[in-house]
Amino acid sequence: MKYQVMYDKGTRLRVRSGQWAFTQKEGYGLASLLLQNDFIKEVYTSHRNGSILIYYDDVKNKPKIFDILDSITFDDLFEAEATQLQVSKEITDDFILKLTKMIVRRYIGRLFLPIRIKNILTMYHSLGYLWRGFDSLTDFRIDVALLDGAAVAGALWQKDFKPASSMMFLLSISDALEDYTVQKAKSTLKDSLALNIDTVWLVGEDGTEKPYPALDIQKGDKIKVHMGDVIPVDGKVVDGEGMVNEASMTGEPLAVHKRHGKTVHAGTVIEEGNLIVEVYSINKETRLNKIIDLIENSEDLKADAQSRAEKLADSIVPYSFIATALTYLFTGDAKKALSVLMVDFSCAIKLTTPLSVISAMREASDNRMMIKGGKFLEKYATADTIVFDKTGTLTNASPKVVHVFPMTKKYTREDILRMAACIEEHFAHSIATAIVKQAEIEGLYHEEDHSEVEYIVAHGIVTTYDDKRVVIGSRHFLFDDEGIKINKRQEKKIKKEVEDHSVVYLAIDGKLEGLICIDDPVREEAKYVIEGLKSLGIENVIMLTGDSESGAKSSAEALGITDYHSQVLPEDKSRIVEELKAEGKTVIMVGDGINDSPALATADVSVSMKNSSDIAREVADISLLSDDLYDLITLRKLSTGMFDKINTNYHRIVAVNGTLLVLGVLGVITPATSSMVHNLSTMLFGALSTKSVLKDKEYNNEIQIEAAEVA
Repeated sequence: MKYQVMYDKGTRLRVRSGQWAFTQKEGYGLASLLLQNDFIKEVYTSHRNGSILIYYDDVKNKPKIFDILDSITFDDLFEAEATQLQVSKEITDDFILKLTKMIVRRYIGRLFLPIRIKNILTMYHSLGYLWRGFDSLTDFRIDVALLDGAAVAGALWQKDFKPASSMMFLLSISDALEDYTVQKAKSTLKDSLALNIDTVWLVGEDGTEKPYPALDIQKGDKIKVHMGDVIPVDGKVVDGEGMVNEASMTGEPLAVHKRHGKTVHAGTVIEEGNLIVEVYSINKETRLNKIIDLIENSEDLKADAQSRAEKLADSIVPYSFIATALTYLFTGDAKKALSVLMVDFSCAIKLTTPLSVISAMREASDNRMMIKGGKFLEKYATADTIVFDKTGTLTNASPKVVHVFPMTKKYTREDILRMAACIEEHFAHSIATAIVKQAEIEGLYHEEDHSEVEYIVAHGIVTTYDDKRVVIGSRHFLFDDEGIKINKRQEKKIKKEVEDHSVVYLAIDGKLEGLICIDDPVREEAKYVIEGLKSLGIENVIMLTGDSESGAKSSAEALGITDYHSQVLPEDKSRIVEELKAEGKTVIMVGDGINDSPALATADVSVSMKNSSDIAREVADISLLSDDLYDLITLRKLSTGMFDKINTNYHRIVAVNGTLLVLGVLGVITPATSSMVHNLSTMLFGALSTKSVLKDKEYNNEIQIEAAEVA
C-alpha cells in the first residue's frame, strides 16, 4: 500500500493513501485487518481522503506497523461492517463537520456578502420558521415553534435583519445538537443489543459437535447452545429443553420454558439446560435485528431532561406573548415590544440541555462506562437505594475452599472433595471453580464416574455417581427442595464448624455426607465505596446473597451494611426490588450473574460489572467496562453533576433573559441589543454546558486516599 505519513507522535499515527485508495466498507475491513495485531488498540479510517488513524501501545511497535502497511496489497482489501467505536466517531465527525460548515458559511457571508444579499438570504432562511409557526397557530398550539416564528416575523417586519439572522443561527445549532444526541443514543443502544458471537457449536448428522464460524451458519443448520450462552439465531428447538431469558426481546424478567418444537430468538440467553436449535433466520433477518431497525427509525430516545427542557420551553411561551402584548399595550412602542419578543428563553434552554447530556455521556464513555441512554444516567442520579449482589460485585468472585467435613464414616474428607470436584467441573461459576481448584491442589484426580448432570440455577446439581443419586448445592436445595434428612448430631456440627462461612452441602442417596466451606472475601475497597455512595445521597444500601445466614452476616458486618438478605433465589431478588419500588424508592441494582438478571430487569436502573455474564450485560442499563468499584461513585458524581449543570443553566437563563425583558420594557435597550446579548449569553451557556463535570482520576485518587486514611 502506498501512503504518506501525516502525523507521527507518541503512540498515535496517521497515514493517508489518497481519495480513491479504498471504499468506506473496505476501510472497515482494513481496520479489522490491522486490529488483528495485539499491539494495535484502535483504528479509524476515512474513505474520503484515504486516511488511516492508528493508536498503538508502544513506540517500539511502530516499525511493525509500517511493515504491515507496506505489505498490504489491493487483493487484501475486503468489505466489512463498522464497529461501534467507528460508528460513534463517524457520528461525532459528521456533526463537527456540519457545525463547522454552518459557522463558516455564516461568518464568510457576514464578511463578504453585500447587505442586500444577506437580507435576502435571511428572509429565505426564515421561511421554515415562519411556516412552522403558522402550522402551530392554525393548530391552536402555543409552543416554541410559534414563538420562534413570531420573533423572526417581528424582526423582519421592523427590518431588523441581523437579530433575526442571529436567532435562526442559534436555533439551527440547537436542532443540530438535538439530532446528534438522538443519533448517539441510538448508536449506543443498537450496539448494546448487537450480538458479538464469532463461533457456534455446529451439530453434525451423526450428533457430533464442532466449533464453526458464526458468519458461515446457513438456514437449516443445527447448532447447540449451552447454558449461560446467548442464542445467536432465530430457530426451532429440535432437541433438549431449558429455561430461556427473553428480557432483551420482551422485557419480562422471568425465564420461559423451551422444549422440542418451540421457537427461540437471537439475543435471548439460556439460563438452564442445553438446546439444539435448527436455524430459521440469521444476521439481518432475525427478530433482534428487526428491533434494531425499529430503534434506528425511532424518535423516542431523548433523555428525560431533554424532553422536560422542551416542555419547559413550551410552557414559557404564553408568558412571552403576554409580556410582549402588555409592553405594546402600555407603551404603544413596537420596538419595545419586539425587544421583549426577541428574548427567547427556549433557544437557550433547548441548546444547553442536550449539550449537558452529551457532555455527561461523553465523560461516561471516556471512563469506560457504556450507558444505553441519557434517561438511565438521570435515574442513577435520582436513585435513593442501591441493591448489591454479593458474589462478583462486593467480592472478587474468587472464593476458596477453607474446610471440608465428612458427615459420616462412610466417606473420607478426600472422597467428599473428589466427588464434588468431579461433578462441579462442568460448570463455570466461581464456587465450582474453587472446589475444582482445591482438588487439583491436593492432587485428588478423578474419573468421569457420573451421568449427565442437571444444574438448577441458584440451587445446585443433581446427578448419578456410581449408580447413586447425588445432590450438591445450597442448604435450601438439599433440605427443603430435596427433602434430605439431618439428625441432631449433624445439625450441631454444622452450627459449630461452619459459622461465618458459605457452605456447599453434598448428599448421596438421600443422606447428608459432606460439607464444603467456602470463603469469598469482600473487596478491600467495597466498604469505602459504600460509604462514598451514602455521602452522595444513597440512603439505603442492601446486599443480596445466596450464602448462608452466618456467611451473609459476616460479609455485611465487614462492609458496614445493616440491611441484607441471605439464601435468596433469583425470584427473591426480583421480588425484593419490586417491594422497594412499591415503597416509593428509586432502585439501582448492581449484579453480574445469570441469577441476577430478573432483579436487573426489574430495577429502575441496573448496572453490570466488567466480568458479568452475557445475560447480565444484555439486561443491564449501564455496563462498567472496568473492574473498579469506585466507578459507581464516579458515575453518581457524573450523573448528579449533569443535573446540577442543567439546573444552574436554568437559573442563569432566567436571570439573564429576565433582566433583558425588564430593560426592553423600560426602553433601555433596542431589539438589536436585546437579541445580541441574548445570543451571546446563549452561546456562553452552551460553552459552559460542555465543561467536564469531574476529573475522574483526581476524584478517584481523593477517594482512595481518604479510604486509606480511614483504614
